[in-house]
Amino acid sequence: MPNLGVWELLIILVIVLLIFGASRLTSIGKGLGGAISAFRSEVKTGREEEEEAASSKAPAQVKEAPKPQEEEQESA
Repeated sequence: MPNLGVWELLIILVIVLLIFGASRLTSIGKGLGGAISAFRSEVKTGREEEEEAASSKAPAQVKEAPKPQEEEQESA
């Protein structure tokens, strides 16, 4: 993947500004920022719930599966 320098980023910014306009870019930025903050808060909430669930559960007791019984009848 090619590295983008300062000039390339400025050219991309100017093109985006010409396409969308300054007023539209502010609303896009606000929407994107709100989505990112909502995502971060949901991830944090999910982690906290997982930690609560892990700490509240007692360690599960592992039961051994019954061993299969060998057939007593052997073919003659």
